[in-house]
Amino acid sequence: MTAFERRSERMVWAETWNLAMDSLRANKLRAGLTMLGVVIGSACIVLVVTVALAGKKFIIGQIEAVGSNIVYASLVSTNVGESVPLSDQISINDMEAIRRGIPQVVQVAGTHDISMTVSTSNATRPVSLVGVTQGFQQIRNLIIENGRYFDDGDFLSSSKVCLLTEHLARAAFPYSDAVGREIHVGDLEFTVIGVFGERVQTYGQTEITTDSVLVPFPLIQYYTGESYIKTFYAQADSPQDVPLVTTEVREILQSRHRPSAEYSVQNLSSMLEAARHISLALTIVLLLIAMIALLISGIGIMNIMLVSVTERTHEIGIRKAVGARREEILYQFLTEAGIISGVGAVVGIAVAVAIPFVVTAIIRLFPVPGGIEIPISWPSVVLAFIVSCATGVLFGYLPASKAARLQPVESLHYE
Repeated sequence: MTAFERRSERMVWAETWNLAMDSLRANKLRAGLTMLGVVIGSACIVLVVTVALAGKKFIIGQIEAVGSNIVYASLVSTNVGESVPLSDQISINDMEAIRRGIPQVVQVAGTHDISMTVSTSNATRPVSLVGVTQGFQQIRNLIIENGRYFDDGDFLSSSKVCLLTEHLARAAFPYSDAVGREIHVGDLEFTVIGVFGERVQTYGQTEITTDSVLVPFPLIQYYTGESYIKTFYAQADSPQDVPLVTTEVREILQSRHRPSAEYSVQNLSSMLEAARHISLALTIVLLLIAMIALLISGIGIMNIMLVSVTERTHEIGIRKAVGARREEILYQFLTEAGIISGVGAVVGIAVAVAIPFVVTAIIRLFPVPGGIEIPISWPSVVLAFIVSCATGVLFGYLPASKAARLQPVESLHYE
């Protein structure tokens, strides 16, 4: 291509652009309303992915905070109404055998909970008295809000000390600090050494309730005469080791007890995987809805431009009469469709990106338990722009092609 031809090509494109802009300026309201569909569609794509990512991150974060690498086990009572042999119960020795026998296990803990009552100044309220072994705080991600957790001396000396949940501490000692105070649990009196909370909600996967009292495990044996573990926990080195640890915990428990004893050994990996599948399915459904919105906007662009071609038939005839080629007419209308869809996409994306920032600012003012982060998926921004522009050009092609095929003589006679 010669320099003259390149200059002529640039002039044609400049003229096409100017004519497209002049046409849109002359019909601002119609162009704006047509653009509105693209704005909604492109915003929907970005927001759908953002909401899906935020929801997925929150749910998976909650499950992982509970312990996606935790395996928990308990004895299954198959004969209802019959006493369970003590030999079938999970013992401290079983816990130590699992700790020593599985290299991938980094921490173990056990609990034994019973229903009790606590006497407060106002009334007697039911509570869960939970005896815990060492390692329970690390495994259950407990946060000590006030005071301290049990130390080695508390476990060795069977000290009558306890920790209370935040809710129980407020109910039992509404006007003073609970730490250092005495609390009556059944017939026993304990000294409160700490107030704790769980890092996240545990979806019923724990023995800790709203009103719970934690005590060193030896105290449960002293109070009830029972030294077995109701719920056993093993923490794997990594989430990838969870299936192996789950299998080996089950095998060790079965090998150390009667063949007829049945143990439930589970983990949260299945819940984690289910959350990922649900999030993916929800994202796909919402994206389909967003695509339908873009499809509707594309049909709107096509209809409006078909009307525009009809209204501007005389103008097209004049342009062809003075030498405009078929391609130039085609490009002019495609440019108009591209501008409408492109500007609409930019506006929609800007709105969609601004919403997470506003919501994040509101969340910071009113903190949500567990925390919610709203990530913006920049690939979805690029996708929304490309899909929106492509939709506009695709649906604008039919009207543009119709305009390009008009005959100059017939167009000039059109009124």
